[in-house]
Amino acid sequence: MTRLKTQAAKESLLRRVRKQRLKSITVLPSLVTILNGVCGFAAIVFASKGVAAGVNHFSYHRLTLPYFAMAGYMVLLAMIADMLDGRLARMSQSTSSFGGQLDSLCDIVSFGVAPAFLMLKVLEYKLAGLVETNPAFVSFLHRFIWLAAAAYISCAAIRLARFNVENEEDESAHMSFVGLPSPAAAGVIVSLVIFHQETLPELSARSTQAYTICENAVIYALPFLLLGVSVLMVSRIRYPHILNQYLKGKKPFAHLIRALVFLGLIIWSRQAALVLIFCGFAASGLVKWLYYRVPILRRTPKWVLQNNHKGPSYPMD
Repeated sequence: MTRLKTQAAKESLLRRVRKQRLKSITVLPSLVTILNGVCGFAAIVFASKGVAAGVNHFSYHRLTLPYFAMAGYMVLLAMIADMLDGRLARMSQSTSSFGGQLDSLCDIVSFGVAPAFLMLKVLEYKLAGLVETNPAFVSFLHRFIWLAAAAYISCAAIRLARFNVENEEDESAHMSFVGLPSPAAAGVIVSLVIFHQETLPELSARSTQAYTICENAVIYALPFLLLGVSVLMVSRIRYPHILNQYLKGKKPFAHLIRALVFLGLIIWSRQAALVLIFCGFAASGLVKWLYYRVPILRRTPKWVLQNNHKGPSYPMD
């Protein structure tokens, strides 16, 4: 009898609790978020055309780029939109659960599906030229890259779902990220693809052997890097929020020097700069985590302790 009363009370409570209908949204941040998803979809389209087009390039007015590189730039454009939508929502004090859910849905397309699909198509195009290789080995490589792509998409979805659960709308809570952010993970992959498509062909005109070595190194490293950033996304390693920690507000003079160095590197070679920035950022959190977790890395050499009172000194061979 008591169980029936309890069940009836629960059903009555569920009938009274009704979901509120969404009556209004913030238009500008939502449009920018949707632009993020559209750029991710465009990246998938360009990546799919890259295999069929072969050596042909995408051309629009004076812009001429390989299809795979164009797909990478679409993901980078999605990153810019992803940075702007949250900033606009917080500046206008219009953050909402709807905006957060919409952002995650677009992120899984732009920073989950698009980079994995791009890596898959680049490697399929490369493996299509290995006609003289053992068919069993090529079949193994195909299965491996599919597994790497599936693992990356799964980890990106888990990363975004965890972020939605643990996220706080307060600006002070956005000083660091738990796990590698999905845009940074996507940046590692697309920056290497852009470097492979735009910079390495210039090297082939100087040295064919050097081009072959560098191309194989980049291509065959992609699935392993994809697995590596997948693990970093779902890890508990902390990564800094670059804008809030290093660029916003008053900072030491050294921050300005670093920013100028990065700008100079981008002007000199944007492809190499993208690789260094994204790969360096992804590795920085892991290196810092290892430094604090492995005691031997923080152990001070005995010769430093012995000569500390005598001023600077160096060990003798």
